[in-house]
Amino acid sequence: MGFKNSQISIFTLLGVVMLVTACSQAPNALDNDPLELVNRKTHELNKFVDSNFISPTSVGYSALVPDPLENSLSNFSGNLSLPGKVVNNILQFDLKAAGQNLSRFIVNSSIGLLGIFDPANRIGLYENSSDFGQTLHRWGFNEGAYIELPLFGASNFRDGVGRFVDMTLLDPSSYVLKEPVTTYRSVAGVGALLQARQIYGDQIDAVLYESADSYAQNKLIYLQRRRFQLKDEANEVYIDPYSE
Repeated sequence: MGFKNSQISIFTLLGVVMLVTACSQAPNALDNDPLELVNRKTHELNKFVDSNFISPTSVGYSALVPDPLENSLSNFSGNLSLPGKVVNNILQFDLKAAGQNLSRFIVNSSIGLLGIFDPANRIGLYENSSDFGQTLHRWGFNEGAYIELPLFGASNFRDGVGRFVDMTLLDPSSYVLKEPVTTYRSVAGVGALLQARQIYGDQIDAVLYESADSYAQNKLIYLQRRRFQLKDEANEVYIDPYSE
């Protein structure tokens, strides 16, 4: 859902950028977790929600819904997220990635029947993942303090702000879609989440329920993955999992 008032959107975005600037960490901070006590409580809440709701629901969803329908729902949800990725590609001055994501969206929205199918993959138009947290990184903002967001999980201040902006300001689909398509999109988004939880269930369970300290393990994995994804070598806690 996007803000319809453009002035609110502009001032919100400016405020967000100023807030990131004020709270950004200095480079080379090894463990910037001043909110650890609060983060750990949020982590326990997230584990409770996962173990009691998301995980068992994902098992039932996978058992009841045929795989082709699961894939179609996830494809539909992913396709509608592409316009937001195109916006971020442009903000990062990555016109090649923007063109690829836009081409993928056009192909899947037409030949793929609104994104239910994924013919773009068959012709090599793969998704170029992008978000506003990555955009802020490209603009020179540091990641800020580590935070664990309720329901969304591990993050940092920059990516948390980025998620908020992606969901409220940089989602072109939310400005043009009407009912009942918005409801279909929400349902498909839940389906995609449940499918992902089932696919990566073993890895998620190993971190959340088999680690001696699931909070510390989850934080380390997130920081390593995100910094590798962004090639963020300004931080010392940067481990390339593909290096020897």
